Amino acid sequence: MTEAQLLLLRIPAIMIALTVHEYAHGYMAWLKGDNTAKVHGRLTLNPIAHLDIFGTLMLFFGPFGWAKPVPVNPINLDNPKRDMIYVGAAGPVSNIILAVFFGLIFRFIRWSPDFMSSSHLFIVFLQLCVLINLGLSFFNLLPIPPLDGSNILMGFLPAEKVGTYLKYAQHAPKILFGLLLAEWVLHIPLFSTIIYPLWIPYMTFWQMIIFGGRVI
Repeated sequence: MTEAQLLLLRIPAIMIALTVHEYAHGYMAWLKGDNTAKVHGRLTLNPIAHLDIFGTLMLFFGPFGWAKPVPVNPINLDNPKRDMIYVGAAGPVSNIILAVFFGLIFRFIRWSPDFMSSSHLFIVFLQLCVLINLGLSFFNLLPIPPLDGSNILMGFLPAEKVGTYLKYAQHAPKILFGLLLAEWVLHIPLFSTIIYPLWIPYMTFWQMIIFGGRVI
C-alpha cells in the first residue's frame, strides 16, 4: 500500500472519529440542560464544524489529536460539577465505542471464509478506525486543559482543590505544544518518551478486549 493510499484512508477515519467525539460532547451537554453547542451550530454530524487544523494534522501523522472544543456553559447544566464529568467523558467514551464497533466488523470479516478475498483497503481502513479512535480517546483523557481529562478530573476534585489545579495546569498546554514542536520540527522524541509508556498499555488493553486476546 502506498503512502498516498494510506493518507486517503485516514481522511474518512479521522472525520468519523472527530465528528462523533465532538457531537457526543454537545449531545451530552444538551441532555444535561445546556444548549450552547446547539446554538453555536456544533450539535451536528457535519465534520467541518468540528475541525481544528493542528489537532487534525496530528491525527494524519500519528494516533493522537483533537478537534475544536464544543462550547459548554456549565451554569446551564442541571448539576454543573457532576455533569461536567459526563460531558467530558462523552467524547472519549464515544471513540472507544467506535473502536469496538469497527473492531467487531474486522473480526467478523476475519472469521468469514471470504476473508482472503476481502478488500485489503477496507481491512486497513477498519484497522485505522480502531487505532485513531483509541488514540483520540487516550489523548483527550490526559488531564491537561482544554482536553477532556481536565474537565473529568475537576469534577472529582474537592472544590477547594480546583483553583490549585488550574493554577498549575494553565502552563500545561504550552508545555505540551513545545514537546510536540520539538518532536516534529527538531526530531527530539520528548513527547513520545513521556506519552508512549502510557499509550502502549492503553492501546494493548483495548485491542485485546476488541480482538479477543489478539492485537492488530
